Amino acid sequence: MRNSTIIGTGFYVPPWVVTNDDLSKLMDTSDEWIRERTGIRERRWAEAGVGPADMAKIAAEQAIADAGLQPEDIQMIVFATLNPDVFFPGSGCILQSKWPVFGTIPAIDVREQCSGFIYAVAVADRFIRTEFCDNVLVIGAENHSCGLDLSNRGRDVSVIFGDGAGAVVMVPAASNGEGVFDFSLHCQGEYYDKLWLPAPAANRKPRVSYEMIDSGDIYPKMDGRAVFRHAVPRFSEAMNEVLQKTGRKIEEVDLFIPHQANERISRMVADKMGLPWEKVVSNIHKFGNTTAATIPICMCEARADGRLKKGGLLLCAAFGSGFTWGAFLMKWTI
Repeated sequence: MRNSTIIGTGFYVPPWVVTNDDLSKLMDTSDEWIRERTGIRERRWAEAGVGPADMAKIAAEQAIADAGLQPEDIQMIVFATLNPDVFFPGSGCILQSKWPVFGTIPAIDVREQCSGFIYAVAVADRFIRTEFCDNVLVIGAENHSCGLDLSNRGRDVSVIFGDGAGAVVMVPAASNGEGVFDFSLHCQGEYYDKLWLPAPAANRKPRVSYEMIDSGDIYPKMDGRAVFRHAVPRFSEAMNEVLQKTGRKIEEVDLFIPHQANERISRMVADKMGLPWEKVVSNIHKFGNTTAATIPICMCEARADGRLKKGGLLLCAAFGSGFTWGAFLMKWTI
């Protein structure tokens, strides 16, 4: 079967910059505390009325233009997000409503949280490999800021997340010697409640109530120690698995883009894998954790600063809520 590859990238982050000092005015925290534990200095928040699909459209416009295509050339949308614009339908449908030129092409939402972009690329890759379609728009987009608990109760979670969107256009590769080589994809659902949003929930009647609001169940919950304890080994396992499947060695990797969960995690993974830090893309200090959007945003920045070059071997990996994790390896073609 034919390989898939990426021929266009784009991203968008809102203009509103929220610093650690800004958050310290809302909750009992500090710039030093946040930087030491996460590496984050600031993040972007969207204004009211701006959802994931709005940000995705801007990123997608850039990616499609970068690919040298027209919007009408896109044959499928794969939209990764943990914060859809509404409970249903999916944000892929909402994006399509904002861009009628897409017509009636299929739109798929991928709900794999921080691993969402890895999974979305895998979905697009399989549709391209099986010749169902040629031009697939893959998006990771999140609006976290509208759903954060900006009190002391929620500070451990709320200081981490930011808003933004990243997009890529995937097409068949010119040869099997380039593009996406393979994936590793995993989930360990027994830990689903270590990082989750308890409400609204379809197994609760009503799905949302005053009691849920008062208790804080409408805000994300995280067992930070459990997440940290699992993240480093799972990142490394996914990376080693895809390297083994493709017959490559870590020394051959030119650039590593990890999901931007925490700078300490990224550094520990790099050390464990024997990757020098100059081969690792990190922008969490200025954008925070934008979950499904982190990797495509990093791709754009790495292209802009010259680190992601045509012919380079790129390794991407993620770990997050679910727990889910995965990685893919590709030879960059633009």
